[in-house]
Amino acid sequence: MTTFVSSTDVPVSNADPFGPDILDNPLPFQSELRDVGPVVYLDRYDVFAMGRYEQVHAALTDWQGFQSAAGVGLTNYLYEKPWRPPSLLLETDPPHHDAPRAVLSKILGPRALSRLLVSWLADAEDLVDSVLEAGTEFDAVTELAEAFPLRVFPDAVGIPDEGRDKLLPYGDHLFNTFGPANSLVEKGAPRIAEIAGWVDAQCARNMLSDDGFGAQIWAAADRGDITYEQAPLVVRSLLSAGVDTTVNGLAALLHGLARYPEQWARLRAAPETLARTAFDEAVRWESPVQTFFRTATRDMRVGGATIPQGRKILMFLGAANRDPRRWENPDDFDLARNPSGHVGYGMGIHQCVGQHVARLESEALLRALAARVESIELAGTAKRRLNNTLRSWESIPVEIRPR
Repeated sequence: MTTFVSSTDVPVSNADPFGPDILDNPLPFQSELRDVGPVVYLDRYDVFAMGRYEQVHAALTDWQGFQSAAGVGLTNYLYEKPWRPPSLLLETDPPHHDAPRAVLSKILGPRALSRLLVSWLADAEDLVDSVLEAGTEFDAVTELAEAFPLRVFPDAVGIPDEGRDKLLPYGDHLFNTFGPANSLVEKGAPRIAEIAGWVDAQCARNMLSDDGFGAQIWAAADRGDITYEQAPLVVRSLLSAGVDTTVNGLAALLHGLARYPEQWARLRAAPETLARTAFDEAVRWESPVQTFFRTATRDMRVGGATIPQGRKILMFLGAANRDPRRWENPDDFDLARNPSGHVGYGMGIHQCVGQHVARLESEALLRALAARVESIELAGTAKRRLNNTLRSWESIPVEIRPR
């Protein structure tokens, strides 16, 4: 990263955080970003950036100063039209954010989800058994991290079986569009109209089962908690952000456990108590959502710098989650750590409303694995899938020894 001090005492960088080299290995750039200062100006995109935990956490929790309603990507909705209707969860602020958030918080709360644990454990056991029957070497991404969420989450939402293979490319393109219009966005463009049309169609009341999350969202519209116009957009929020993030969180978790055999042994000894801690540590360590933008609602003073009103701020969640000012030995995957407070789910009123669903999926899968697998090791080189926003995986070859 090339930097210099400008006349306003804000370090300036000409680095491209959305370039393939940094997307493939963001850690050196993120380390330098943190070291240079609390705020850096990225002249390539005319945006400000934060990589330290203190400033990222503060911006995430200050929705009055750093708004989401202008978009959580590079596109500034104050001046540009978004390619799809904005998310009622991610891309609105109070008061427009309040009702949809309250509805989903109740539907996806820990108490409401507890009824799913037994059935998801059975699903996880069935999946793991079928994977192990096929052999001891397999791809942890396709066979577990992708397969399990795609098996249980669409059922929980209540969408039909046909077409579920579109969910991953839809999420991949959506998260790419939060960055610049580069080759990653161009790659998904030819199919996005078809895929987005399919996703939108699944959000209609008549497409959903009678007992899933989607039906509960429409029932909230019947009660007047949200409007009928809002209901399909709230369902769409689940399908947009509820799959890829969990898939990559599970992939990061399995990669961490394969790289650190002592942590797998620790997890196997107490899966009921450590499963959710392990997933949160993986989300801190790898941060499936690496970046999100906010927009200054007024001239904001941060770390001695002034961010002018209406300007975009790129928050590096992944950098904040490895900030040594906040975490001891942040580059280690360590289940003895208390990872609470990480910003991998965001923070404040826009914190991921589906995080309890992701934790439950992780708990079910880890408990099934812990009961059946003695050891798990890397069997080859893991490969990344580049995405402008996600820390994503193409494949993680592993070899296991059954119990």
